[in-house]
Amino acid sequence: VFYADKYHPIQAGSIDGTDVAPHDNAVLRALLCSTAGLYDPFGDPKAAGDPYCTVFVGHLSRLTDDDTVRKAMGRYGKVKSMRLVRDIVTGASRGYAFVEYETDKEMHRAYEDAHHSIIDGSEVIVDYYRQQLMPGWIPRRLGM
Repeated sequence: VFYADKYHPIQAGSIDGTDVAPHDNAVLRALLCSTAGLYDPFGDPKAAGDPYCTVFVGHLSRLTDDDTVRKAMGRYGKVKSMRLVRDIVTGASRGYAFVEYETDKEMHRAYEDAHHSIIDGSEVIVDYYRQQLMPGWIPRRLGM
């Protein structure tokens, strides 16, 4: 399995990590943002907490609320903070959240045990929080 040490917008969408040309306009825009230095992962005011104790939870139902995510992810350890990402205009859930645990041990337990679990009828994915951990990482939203 191919795992990158540094984020690269083109290779991020590649099946085997060998692509050299953007495969869609969103990737092209993400690459342009990355190259122009338009995103600072350490300057994001919403990115708070310890990245080594935080997981990304995706594929949530748009109807899932904060309490449901906190309760579901609380089975794997003590949740220190949780942010369900919402649309800035409508306030509706974007379908993903960031959950910070008290310890990295709890975060690893959530990463291993919560991946592919069911929350509100949706099979969720759980991954490490990459924003401040992977050099060059930018959110896909900058390419959308």
